[in-house]
Amino acid sequence: MNRPNLAALLAVAVLCAPFCSSCRDTRKTGSGSPSASQITIGFSLDSLIVERWIRDRDVFVSASSKLGADVIFQNAANDQNEQVNQVKYLIDKGVDVLVIIPQNAELLSDSVQKAKAKGIKVISYDRLIRNAPVDLYVSVNSVDVGRIMAEAIIREAPSGNYVFINGPKSDYNVSLVKQGQDSVFVKYPGVYHVLDFYADNWSYDQAYEQVSALLDKGTIIDAIVCGNDGLAGGAIRALSERRLAGTIPVVGQDADISACQYVVEGSQLITIYKPISLLARQAAEFAVAMAKNEFVPPETIIDNGTCFVPVHWLEPVGVSKDNMKDVIIDSGFHTAEEVYRNIPAGRRRL
Repeated sequence: MNRPNLAALLAVAVLCAPFCSSCRDTRKTGSGSPSASQITIGFSLDSLIVERWIRDRDVFVSASSKLGADVIFQNAANDQNEQVNQVKYLIDKGVDVLVIIPQNAELLSDSVQKAKAKGIKVISYDRLIRNAPVDLYVSVNSVDVGRIMAEAIIREAPSGNYVFINGPKSDYNVSLVKQGQDSVFVKYPGVYHVLDFYADNWSYDQAYEQVSALLDKGTIIDAIVCGNDGLAGGAIRALSERRLAGTIPVVGQDADISACQYVVEGSQLITIYKPISLLARQAAEFAVAMAKNEFVPPETIIDNGTCFVPVHWLEPVGVSKDNMKDVIIDSGFHTAEEVYRNIPAGRRRL
């Protein structure tokens, strides 16, 4: 995606709304900035059900430790109210920086305000916290994720009955992915939405049930666009039970190991690789720098409803069976043995 000129955006931001990092004084009281050995980072994660979050957590904790910082990790288990309680716990523990993957993008505004009132920096990780004075947003470009999905599947099905199994509306990234998808589909009037469903908590079971119900009614499906690989897995299960897997293109994101296997087996058209390890390492570096009151230069800015948030993001890559080795295996994200587990050695593209 072509990014707007940062200088121009900054000028607009100054005129139109405050920067979140300057909405409140984020300097802790006391003498100077803490050394790395004194830095404590609070990491609030919405859930570990989605495979990728385990990798994010492990890389972030490891990178922070190498930088000399301690991490207090909290898992809300997909409970938005529990996440509010856990963030309060981290604030009361006096962490220097909060890194939050929000379960509900709209619910944490008060929590962020309380953190900022105590001089705690706040990083919104992967998902943007809405209407709150967040200091930094680090993520993969979700608009580009949606665009890559749409461009891949439209080549296979330029018209016909499309099923959309999205993530929850409480996740702001879902709307960004849809924005990217719509930028492509708007050019194809033959794409008909037979279902546009939003799954609670990225539920595999709901994806399976929705696709199963359509197929049982005799609905013709030409393409299935899923919000992530877990949802794609539910859709593929429904197709497999009716011996339709591989006959209807399905797309997802996150490059989960099961999705990579589906791609090389032909059940899933593409997944989206996001450089999660790099994202988590950089987030740890930014958190330590911000704890020391060092400036983290943004790549761009985004309006979260209250003010403009500095953004640092990475670019996604579409992964098909043709570039699986180059993107996934050669990078070490998954091993060849894992990805090609169900493919005979003579048919593996290595």
